[in-house]
Amino acid sequence: MASLTFRGGIHPFDGKDMSKDIPIKDVEPGPILVYPLSQHIGAPCDPIVKAGDRVLCGQKIADSDAFVSAPIYSSVSGTVKEISEHRVLTGNNAKCIIIENDGQYEEAPPFYIRPVESMTEKDIIDRVHEAGVVGMGGAGFPTHVKLSVKEPNKIDYVIINGAECEPYLTSDYRKMIEEPEKLIEGLKIYLKLFPYSLGIIAIEDNKPDCIKVFKALTRDEQKIIVKPLKTKYPQGSERHLIYACTGRELNSKLLPADVGCVVNNVDSVLAVRNAVIEGKPLIYRIVTVTGNCIKNPRNFRVRVGTLYSRLLDEAGGFRKEPAKIISGGPMMGICMFDLDVPVTKTASALLCLSRDDISAMEPTPCINCGRCTQVCPSRLIPGVLSDHAENFNEESFLEYNGLECVECGCCSYVCPAKKPLCQNIKSMRKIMLSKKKK
Repeated sequence: MASLTFRGGIHPFDGKDMSKDIPIKDVEPGPILVYPLSQHIGAPCDPIVKAGDRVLCGQKIADSDAFVSAPIYSSVSGTVKEISEHRVLTGNNAKCIIIENDGQYEEAPPFYIRPVESMTEKDIIDRVHEAGVVGMGGAGFPTHVKLSVKEPNKIDYVIINGAECEPYLTSDYRKMIEEPEKLIEGLKIYLKLFPYSLGIIAIEDNKPDCIKVFKALTRDEQKIIVKPLKTKYPQGSERHLIYACTGRELNSKLLPADVGCVVNNVDSVLAVRNAVIEGKPLIYRIVTVTGNCIKNPRNFRVRVGTLYSRLLDEAGGFRKEPAKIISGGPMMGICMFDLDVPVTKTASALLCLSRDDISAMEPTPCINCGRCTQVCPSRLIPGVLSDHAENFNEESFLEYNGLECVECGCCSYVCPAKKPLCQNIKSMRKIMLSKKKK
């Protein structure tokens, strides 16, 4: 069967060979862990512990009454040192719970465990909420909200996003290779929530071993199929993944459920499985530490709250001084200037590169080559949108469908004039979406 895809996109250097063949390793978190009170889209949490309290591994330390939110759990046992401002990934200071690790890792009791067959749909969604599961592909949308569909019988497809199209990242690949049975167990929990749906495991065709493993494991499954995707960035974008797998189109005014789909990434599905089957809250995630400046690139199983500096130490430190450090991948990640910031539920990678090509670029006038339009997966005209953004022309920006941009960066990547197209469009979208909320 031909690999599925979408119009547009690019093929950047993927850099995955650095870490993809090395098994996941557990990381010792260090003496101090930091838990920002907002690790998700929606209302931030409020602390339910205070300075001086002793906490256990897996104990809830922050929560919110808001529906669109997700509780936060301690990933170690120890003492709450303080609740104060601490620098976070974006470079800002945010309110955090700071815990001193006692090194004992004494665990709180798990949630009450019941056979999945005896749980109602509400039981499962409540458990996912209580466990603090969020979208772990970057956005951090609370998973129980995504699962609380008004008409679950109208969901036709549950899609596991195993594309992992962002260059250098291999955490999803390692989990698919090391824990495929658990991933299928997680998918079956989703299928219980949406009884008329078909489960799709979508994997890019640069992972033939993953495709082979999952086809073998699902050979006798009537409601689960594996769909190979063409290796192309941004194949893992929710809109383009849905189109590649189902042919259904999504825009900024629609949610996946509006076109009969529910999409979750590999890590989130495993977190749902761990919450429902093992009664465990979300306190771990897998992080890829890689790049040509890292001595020993690999994937690490990390306790939420661990500082990025610990990950660097575990990977052997720097081979040479990096010119750029990124949290996430090179296309959509966030540049870092401080490694003493915590790993959160949405962290995916620590990427250290010896060259900073972006800073060295000098933008020149547009030559009207049309390359940005050719690669745009949303079928926009990025050059025109960027001009409207630079001139703060909101009316024209809307007229040219600027809100439909998914901020993938394909346009900036191919631009021979080195214009910061995606950055301009992204800034304008932030301004307009902020005004829209008000």
